[in-house]
Parts: sequence; C-alpha cells; structure tokens
Amino acid sequence: MKTIEAIIERAEDGTFDVYCTKEIFSGVGRTIEEAKHDMQEQMAFYKKTAKEEGFKYPAFLDEPFEINYTIDSLSLMKYYVESGVFSLAGIEKMTGINQKQLWSYLHGTKPRKVQRSRITAGFEKLRKELNAFLA
Repeated sequence: MKTIEAIIERAEDGTFDVYCTKEIFSGVGRTIEEAKHDMQEQMAFYKKTAKEEGFKYPAFLDEPFEINYTIDSLSLMKYYVESGVFSLAGIEKMTGINQKQLWSYLHGTKPRKVQRSRITAGFEKLRKELNAFLA
C-alpha cells in the first residue's frame, strides 16, 4: 500500500491548507477535516476526469493508499484552542510558556525558534503519553 505524505498548514485567513509533498494534490477548508476531505475529493475528481478524457494519472489512485498528515505545532495549537479541546492554561502547563504569550502566538506574533521548540516539545510529550495510554 502506497503512503502519501501531506502537510497541513493554517493560512493567514484562518482556513487550513493540505498539500502533498510529492504529488500534485491539495485541498483547503475551514477545518482540518474539510481540507483533508477537499484534497481527497480533488484526487477522485482528477482520476475520474483523466479516465474520461483518456489522460494518464498516478497509478496509486487505482489501489488502496493512505495519507500520512503532518501539521506544525502552531497550527495544531490554534486549531485545538479554537475548537475548545485545549485551553491556553493547559498549553501553558505543557510548554511552560505563559498564556499571554501563547495568545499572542495564536493571533499573529511569530514565536522565536526556542519558543517554537518548547511548543513542539510540549505536544510531543503529550503525544507520547497518549500513545502509551492507547497501547
């Protein structure tokens, strides 16, 4: 089974973009789920149109494949804070970065490299803890 690598990013207008790293497909949506769905619809439309028009298309579209999504820590943080799953207080506990600073990152201030690393490390620790719980 082929694995497709895709990146999820938060756009300036608040929407999410999803794009493949080595394929031509992409999608956009108000949520991560919408963006993923849009990209998958684009893949299906491309295949259908190529078949109808007699064009060549990527062979993996005829077989089962999976998409491995990667998202940057700031986009992840913004998505889960806005959806109400995480709070700034909770993220402060995970990262050691005060809520006021986290709020500014959610609203356009670009964190320094060390701060981005702390946010990423906080989410990585949470991921490991959840994986241990689910195992």
